[in-house]
Amino acid sequence: MPDADSIDALARSAARGDPAALNALLVAVRPEVLRLCARFLPNREDAEEACQDTLLALAKGITRFEGRSSFRTWLHRLTANRARSTYRTLRRRCRLEAGGVPLPDQPDPRRTSVVAGTRLDLLDAFDAVRPDLAEVVALRDVLGLSYPEIAALLDVPVGTVKSRLHSARHQVRQRLGSE
Repeated sequence: MPDADSIDALARSAARGDPAALNALLVAVRPEVLRLCARFLPNREDAEEACQDTLLALAKGITRFEGRSSFRTWLHRLTANRARSTYRTLRRRCRLEAGGVPLPDQPDPRRTSVVAGTRLDLLDAFDAVRPDLAEVVALRDVLGLSYPEIAALLDVPVGTVKSRLHSARHQVRQRLGSE
């Protein structure tokens, strides 16, 4: 991926309506978006679907990038939200294809790696907590953003980020049965 300054410059140009900058931006960030989606979704095809969904959302929503945070931070938030949304869509689709038959609560260990099963459990746990809490824990614990980056992105104080993260981790642990 090109350096952060050139990506930020492309993002600013794309946000102002430059189609060439938008195309260059999409090409430049695709590998990182796919890598981030793969952190959420264990199946490569699912990660690719989330990546495409993220890039489409980026193209449609680039005018909302205001530059309050770095483009990379904004992109991480968008990617986390789209990956979680893709997971929910895939889960609903799977339930419909199963003809209303309930899906097993736990992934089949013979067909799912431990890492993949853990990620699926985590995504289910994210759905069980408030969206603002799930977003903070995804940005911090899955994507590795710093407290100041998250605070700038969400336009809240660092203390609020820490408080939400504490609440989110507690609720996710409860959902995962770790307490």
